[in-house]
Amino acid sequence: MRVVLAEDLFLLRDGLVRLLEAYGFEIAAAVETGPELARALAELEPDVAVVDVRLPPTNTDEGLQCALEARRRKPGLPVLVLSQHVEQLYARELLADGSGGVGYLLKDRVFDADQFVDAVRRVAAGGTAMDPQVIQQLLSRRAADDQPLARLTPRETEVLELMAQGRTNAAIAERLVVTERAIAKHTANIFAKLGLEVSDDDNRRVLAVLAYLDHGR
Repeated sequence: MRVVLAEDLFLLRDGLVRLLEAYGFEIAAAVETGPELARALAELEPDVAVVDVRLPPTNTDEGLQCALEARRRKPGLPVLVLSQHVEQLYARELLADGSGGVGYLLKDRVFDADQFVDAVRRVAAGGTAMDPQVIQQLLSRRAADDQPLARLTPRETEVLELMAQGRTNAAIAERLVVTERAIAKHTANIFAKLGLEVSDDDNRRVLAVLAYLDHGR
């Protein structure tokens, strides 16, 4: 699996290269600026891009914007964005085209090698990997004034958070130590309360939930 990596801090970039290579990934390019990232994505057509939000020369959201532009040129290009802080806008922009293959992790997650690599693989496969803190903020900001969301039970809210991270029903059941049948029931209740159509496509369900939470009704 070929990866284009963009990170302006040398030590972190070098560490990520070594980590990904140790797990069998091929590093097609490891760059430190927005223009370099734009060229690498256009010329190398990687299987997945792992991108720091803030890159020189602007050090604002140049990494994210380069990745989004690459997805416009090649719809569905898998992109995992790394950020120092939770920014709801970044999650919304990543999910806007609804095509999947996106992830948003805080940089702290990089230090858990298994979790980080799992996120890279999930995104590369067309899935979704959202940082739990992003999901918690989306839920808390909407719950106060959103009646459908407020009707969720504590367990349903917990299941929704795990769904939004990109986990399957089986993975959620294992995490919560319950049966998969119980999770299926919770999932059906969640979609009924949120007015969202149930789908067997896990990625589509996650994107629909996140879009609802982020944009409102």
